[in-house]
Amino acid sequence: MKTYKIGIIGFGFIGKIHAYGYENFKYYYPRAPFRCKIAGVCTSKKETAEKAKKDYGIEFATTDYRTLIENPEIDIIDISSPNIFHLSHILYAMEKNKHIYCEKPLVCDYNQAKEIEKKLKNFNRVHQVAFHNRFFPAVIKTKQLIETGDIGQPTIFRISYYHSGSVDPKKPIGWKQEKGAGVLLDLGSHILDLSYYFLGRFKNVSGKSKILYPERPTKDGTMTKVEVEDHIIITAEMQNGAIGTIEASKIATGTQDELRYEIYGLKGAIRYNSMQPNYLHIYNVKNKGFEKLPTLGNYPESDFPGPKFTTGWIRGHIHSIYNFMQCVYETKKAVPSFHDGIYNLEVIENIYKSISQSKQNL
Repeated sequence: MKTYKIGIIGFGFIGKIHAYGYENFKYYYPRAPFRCKIAGVCTSKKETAEKAKKDYGIEFATTDYRTLIENPEIDIIDISSPNIFHLSHILYAMEKNKHIYCEKPLVCDYNQAKEIEKKLKNFNRVHQVAFHNRFFPAVIKTKQLIETGDIGQPTIFRISYYHSGSVDPKKPIGWKQEKGAGVLLDLGSHILDLSYYFLGRFKNVSGKSKILYPERPTKDGTMTKVEVEDHIIITAEMQNGAIGTIEASKIATGTQDELRYEIYGLKGAIRYNSMQPNYLHIYNVKNKGFEKLPTLGNYPESDFPGPKFTTGWIRGHIHSIYNFMQCVYETKKAVPSFHDGIYNLEVIENIYKSISQSKQNL
């Protein structure tokens, strides 16, 4: 059985989530003809690299991403570092001809994305962006219902992703705010991707954003100016004619990790809330009311723990990684690929342009 060796760049929260997926998908997909092993890890500090090596039994640890990528034993590079470092990590991994799994957003902006797009023309390895929300059973079922015409032609939609972590004015500013990764790149990229996944390409977008507090404390208590948005509202028209609103927030008081969508068509409608991830609410004009459809842990490729058991947040990451690994094994293109990540950043750039223009017109 083929065993792929994985090198992970960045071993904070998301790096550990990815590592969990690689190490444990063998339980969820025991019939898969391949396995994974975390063979190396790279972090920005020597102590965190050595701690990862010791705590998780990883063979190799370094603070130099080039050393990790150059390791001939490593087949796949997983990029779980802050997105300000993604460009250099991706380009070097491409240069060394590694398969690449990259956390979203692909890079920081569309100009960086275009650099990757040029390199992709001569890159023949598998690449995927970790838009893991595509890989929940309820979301997969939604996609099927739209494609099979169960709700008819989509006409309007609403999709939102709410957190409340930035409501407290005393909370120290984090690296995402310091380095320019506002809520649009962080949470908005996910729901822009889902809008694209469900409904196809965008025709036009416009946005309005809000910074809740003009200043926040740093970790040492010094007050600093906030440069990036806490909340964004996007209006969108899709090429298929549907129109809708897309909203991302880190100042939605009382929310935890709440992704919701509503899609309305000529024959029916679909509603979903990630806080109740095991069900879709489906409306059909024949039934004259919304019905609760259980989706649970229903993956055709997996019978662990089973289709009748509830599913949770990390399960989407596991299935996303399995999708990527299956494509590596079968030497076929993965979806969502870097091309999808590049398109995501093109849409984000147009949203930021809209915000800038609206401010200039006041």
